[in-house]
Amino acid sequence: MNTSAPPDTLTVLYDGACPLCRREISHVKGLADRRGDNALCFVDVSNEAGKTRSAVEREALLARFHVERSDGSRLDGAAAFVAMWERLPGWRWLARFAQLPGMLTVFEFAYRGFLHLRPYMQGAVRHWEAARGDDARAPQLSLHLERELRSDHAGETGAVWIYRGITTVASWRKDEALLAFARRHRSTEEEHLRLVEAWLPAARRSFLLGPWRLAGWLTGALPALFGSKAVYGTIAAVETFVDTHYQQQIEHLERHGGPDGLLPMLLRCQTDERHHRDESAALAGPNSSFLLRAWCALVGAGSAAAVVVARRI
Repeated sequence: MNTSAPPDTLTVLYDGACPLCRREISHVKGLADRRGDNALCFVDVSNEAGKTRSAVEREALLARFHVERSDGSRLDGAAAFVAMWERLPGWRWLARFAQLPGMLTVFEFAYRGFLHLRPYMQGAVRHWEAARGDDARAPQLSLHLERELRSDHAGETGAVWIYRGITTVASWRKDEALLAFARRHRSTEEEHLRLVEAWLPAARRSFLLGPWRLAGWLTGALPALFGSKAVYGTIAAVETFVDTHYQQQIEHLERHGGPDGLLPMLLRCQTDERHHRDESAALAGPNSSFLLRAWCALVGAGSAAAVVVARRI
């Protein structure tokens, strides 16, 4: 345990030998890094640090999720998750929801149900990891970077299909200017997709590429039915989100480091996306209807939700 941590630090005690726990904690650590303080620290009770504890204590810590307060007291199960969520950006709403009357009991019941399924899920994940034999030659990524690149791959896949949707409708409407715009941007997004695929082997990519393709096609085709201005506004909204998403990854690499070549690749993609955003915003013009603004807000929210899902699935 980190004895130099500030008084309000919560120590997360987790089972690093569990593939499910490793992936979850990697995601949590990434969120905690964005906070930039020591609100959370992490101890793997399955390694040497855990072996200093008594056999009974260690068995209890490995059986259920625990967190330890600065005063030495502990919480376990659903209560431990709620205490951790309170310190994570983007998860505090769930902690507040869990604190509503009766909800902690519901969460604890669900957690106990998960514990019954946990051995089977661990076996499935270990089997899947063992099957990734072709990954030995792939770049070595932390679980956090793997999740981020999985979301990038899903996003670039969706982007290619956005322009396919635009191309379909623009060809039908015989809008040559919009067709040229879509083909030019699609070529750039296809190059981005190839760059990300060089870092992320097929076994590590999102299982939901089919839905991402469909969602992308609809995101391009629907506004194209209403004209080029709707398309340009949509692309500006998408690229505004993508720019922010890449920037978060760039800042993480600048702060924590990563494999050689990854940061330049992300910077290149971000530069292209910013160019797409600025070009589209200029073509859309300063004045837009309420419906277009509402649609663009929906597209931005949908992009954010897709990233959350793609990181995990």
